[in-house]
Amino acid sequence: MGFEITRERFDPTDYARFAARLRAGLAALQTLLARPHFGEGPASLGAELEVSLVDRDGRPLPVNRAVLTSTVDPRVTLEVDRFNLELNTRPGALAGRPFTTLAAELGDGLGELRRAAALHGGRVVTIGILPTLTADDLTPAALTDSARYRALSAAIRALRHEPFAIRIGGDDPLELRSDDVTLQGANTSFQVHLRVAPDAFARTYNAAQIAVAPVLATAGNSPFFIGHRLWEETRVALFRQSVDERVDAEPEDWRPARVSFGHGWVRASAYELFAEGVALHPPLLPVCGDEDPRAAVAAGRVPTLHELRLHHGTIWHWNRPVYDPADGGHLRIELRALPSGPTVADMVANAAFLVGLTLALASRVDALLAALTFGQARRNFYCAARDGLAAEILWPTDTSPSPQPVTAAALATRLLPLAHAGLVGHGVDAAEADAWLDIIAARTTTGATGARWQRRTLDRLGAARPRAAAAAAMLERYLAAAATGRPVHEWTG
Repeated sequence: MGFEITRERFDPTDYARFAARLRAGLAALQTLLARPHFGEGPASLGAELEVSLVDRDGRPLPVNRAVLTSTVDPRVTLEVDRFNLELNTRPGALAGRPFTTLAAELGDGLGELRRAAALHGGRVVTIGILPTLTADDLTPAALTDSARYRALSAAIRALRHEPFAIRIGGDDPLELRSDDVTLQGANTSFQVHLRVAPDAFARTYNAAQIAVAPVLATAGNSPFFIGHRLWEETRVALFRQSVDERVDAEPEDWRPARVSFGHGWVRASAYELFAEGVALHPPLLPVCGDEDPRAAVAAGRVPTLHELRLHHGTIWHWNRPVYDPADGGHLRIELRALPSGPTVADMVANAAFLVGLTLALASRVDALLAALTFGQARRNFYCAARDGLAAEILWPTDTSPSPQPVTAAALATRLLPLAHAGLVGHGVDAAEADAWLDIIAARTTTGATGARWQRRTLDRLGAARPRAAAAAAMLERYLAAAATGRPVHEWTG
């Protein structure tokens, strides 16, 4: 999805050619999805982890390219801002002990990142939003030196014709204007990829749309932005607004946002989501490949669909469909809502809960869709991001009227056995499922999310310090606790 490009300036001819290629790619995809046995194979799991770099004082350190140069690990790539990097894990089979394998790979990759960062006076932080960020850290100079990010920023600015307006509620409501997409780089996430067979895609994707709210409510780790106490998962509000090309957009604006929960249930196949992305959103990066996708499919090959994948990578649904030509071609669901951090144990537990619950709900999704509207699912998602474990979630019931409100904390406790069954039913060892879901159970019982730990610690430290100094001191305690590897519900002070 994160193709690098070499061009930054485009003319109308480029956009017209790219649009034609998008249409050809859609036609090729539709034919490909109808090919017998396409995309079949065992379910697999992969992940992308975004991290921040900070100096010895906990301030963002804009040296991502230097750190990248200092590591030979091919899993490490650049991200939007100069103080961001991304670690990509290798996909592995879902059956067996996939989460233990994922945890080991994340630990290994983070160890290498820390080694490379230390060569440049840096440290690696896994946290949704750095609490030490200031507005001065997010000027255009913060943008990573990359043609892709410069072109993306210029294209979105050209559609807006005016600065981005950020408005987020909370204990300290925020209003901010920005001339650049560098605010997007303030957010770091943990994105989980689940390979899904084409004939199971629609029901699994819809199930993920339902499952994400209660899982996100248990995973909050982004309560601050530039000194303001905002949502439990402020990333969700900030990311949407920081790349919104719509001028003066309101919550009920008819114009579709590029960052969104989506626009309705999937009725039959992944094709609908790709076609929707082409129809609703103008291209931002009209860079064409050399392949004729329809000819490739007609010849029995698996096309790369370069243009369709590049375009879809500039549409950020919280659950996003992915087409990948690797391994004979397949589909994945990219589960994008989870935050980075606090620890590898926390992130992998979050992944186990979300994947398990998604798989369990997929088996009965038709009944769930009849009892929960898409608008209610979207509401659940934003309530979970704003209020965390205290959120009111509307959950479908077997009896009328449905859905019924329940607190996220109570709902998560009810759903953990279902997530366990979903994992075991897809080949995950029962002891493996127990070990990771037990972390969620303990976190929910204690109410100790990363966001709550940050709020509580900052309140205590802020009693005798200015807010900026308290945020820096809190981050030091966060880094020390995270270094133990213990999940956040076991942290003290």
